[in-house]
Amino acid sequence: MTQPNGPQPRPGILDIAAYVGGEHQGHIRLASNEGALGPSPKAMDAYAAAAATLHRYPDGASAALRGAIAKRFNLDADRIVCGAGSDEIISLLIRSYAGPGDEVLYSQYGFLMYPIGAKSVGATPVTAPEDGLTASVDNLLARVTPRTRLVFLANPNNPTGTYLPASEVARLHAGLPPDVILVIDAAYAEYMNKDDYTAGEELVEKFPNVVMTRTFSKIFALGSLRIGWCYGPAGIVDVLNRVRGPFNVSTAAHVAGIAAVEDAEFLDRSRRHNEQWREWFSATVRQLGLTVHPSVTNFVLVDFKGQPAGKDDAEAARQFLKARGILVRQMPSYGLPSCLRVTIGTEQEMRAVADALRDFLKG
Repeated sequence: MTQPNGPQPRPGILDIAAYVGGEHQGHIRLASNEGALGPSPKAMDAYAAAAATLHRYPDGASAALRGAIAKRFNLDADRIVCGAGSDEIISLLIRSYAGPGDEVLYSQYGFLMYPIGAKSVGATPVTAPEDGLTASVDNLLARVTPRTRLVFLANPNNPTGTYLPASEVARLHAGLPPDVILVIDAAYAEYMNKDDYTAGEELVEKFPNVVMTRTFSKIFALGSLRIGWCYGPAGIVDVLNRVRGPFNVSTAAHVAGIAAVEDAEFLDRSRRHNEQWREWFSATVRQLGLTVHPSVTNFVLVDFKGQPAGKDDAEAARQFLKARGILVRQMPSYGLPSCLRVTIGTEQEMRAVADALRDFLKG
């Protein structure tokens, strides 16, 4: 709280509701969409080996990491920018291209960092209604104005777990003015196995106003190291490299990220595990009578709406799970108060959550 006679922040800063991450004081932590199997053993070995060089500054250009990312995803390394999580990339984009009087557009249930970033620079966040928990291209385009500077599309989306096919993303871009940047937030792209999906790199290759962001915090399970990256047009990449911190990715993050992205076998194993236990958990919880919204990610949205009185309270269910040491994510801040978001964990963890939900509904 600022003091009346003390330094005052810029207008709008105190209107920001600070981002609150998932709880972490529990022995089954399924609130933050972290990788179920943990990091690649090769990434952990690389991280440990970096201990002897912690007194040295990291490579400010992230050259080796960008090269590894480019090789893995068949991209141009010169058009990649690395950051301290994709959160930083999102913040840099907003800071570079929006300000007072401008608008930042995103879908109704989009990532909370979009409006936070907009308000932090004095821009106005604008939402477009979704259609059945899925982003609507028509609704997004209907809310574009001369003040729109960036449009954020999380694809797949957190927390709904839904996605737009490549054809719809292309239609969204085609409807935008050329001076509006489309940011495709593909944090969960590695979990996708749908033929009609792309992470958006083909649009980046063709147009000067499309950026794709990615992260190492999900399937690569390196959330504590804070590694994110984006792929963008040369002009936008140049801008981001001018405003980012000179050493924004640590050496430990560099080496672990390179090892993780090169470990294709572990990546495939993590993907298969997620698919198996996402489908098992979804089917099991539906058999309990709860609604589980379809998801293509490493989490599912469980909806308690329609349950008998006392059992339709998602917060009561969350507290019941918490009492058993199981942490899941509440959704009121996203406008989904009847839902809980449950990350897909290990087999033991998913069985424990299913058992706890069964007991909650019976009690």
